[in-house]
Amino acid sequence: MNIEQAVLEKLRHLSVDKQQQLLDFAEFLSQKTIPKTPLQNIRGLCADLKVDVTEEDIAQARQEMWGNFPRDIV
Repeated sequence: MNIEQAVLEKLRHLSVDKQQQLLDFAEFLSQKTIPKTPLQNIRGLCADLKVDVTEEDIAQARQEMWGNFPRDIV
């Protein structure tokens, strides 16, 4: 008897709720074996948008956002 047959034999003797738990566990195990895609940095995420953001663009955006922010709060 191979592993698949042994599992099926055990499965047949379980109640429906235990069979559901076994199915949930099997799905959990199969999800653990799926390789996760590595996270990308923001440049990688935007690479297909054909947008080229330079350091100067970022500095200008910071200046526009924070330019009127009070520096000395009393």
